[in-house]
Amino acid sequence: MILEANMNNNLIYDIDLSKIPKHIAIIMDGNGRWAKSRFLPRAAGHKAGVETIREIVKEASRLGIKHLTLYAFSTENWKRPKPEVDTLMKLLSMYLQNEVNELHKNNVKLTAIGITKELPSICIEKLNYAEELTKNNAGINLNLALNYGGRADIKNAFIDILKDYKSGKIDINDIDEGIIKNYLSTKSIPDPELVIRTSGEQRLSNFLLWEVAYSEFYYTDIHWPDFNKEELQKALFVYQNRDRRFGGLK
Repeated sequence: MILEANMNNNLIYDIDLSKIPKHIAIIMDGNGRWAKSRFLPRAAGHKAGVETIREIVKEASRLGIKHLTLYAFSTENWKRPKPEVDTLMKLLSMYLQNEVNELHKNNVKLTAIGITKELPSICIEKLNYAEELTKNNAGINLNLALNYGGRADIKNAFIDILKDYKSGKIDINDIDEGIIKNYLSTKSIPDPELVIRTSGEQRLSNFLLWEVAYSEFYYTDIHWPDFNKEELQKALFVYQNRDRRFGGLK
């Protein structure tokens, strides 16, 4: 299963690069537990998690993944203690400020899903700048889920569908899965073929509820700050060795 590292491609696992999933989504879990295991404050775990984002974006881009969605902040995360939320918002602002030029230089397109208008104004300003700067880049699409919740996204989609139905823009008989997809915040990207969750938890936590209907799930006990490019390759190796039938028979 494990190969010697190839000097040309640095592949540790026997991955078929012609069958790389177009879209991978990651629930980045375990920053707090990582910090606790080292007798550090939770903020230290979140800072370490930002470093992991940098490594995983580079590796995903190198492997040819087209879309990488990271669950950065959920609609439920506002329930956390205010000092921790403030730290997360500060880290988001710093990430956008410090990384945007590097992302742009490496042809990364940065987008976001979620109710971003409810983020602090400084985060909104820097997010808008990053999206505008990188909008024409043709490399990997780094999609940040910020103040995102799957139920909220579906609810808002149906509100917009009802508005357009009432105004005559769509006919009720035309509403199908494709129409619904076009009203979701993920309308411009394909559904993820692979969802990764770190730190041992095995649940969706309100993430991409519509989009993951036929996704493969990969769970690892590794905390997010320790999830590196070798762990990403391992997840891809496991994914490629599964039999995806989409409800049918092969």
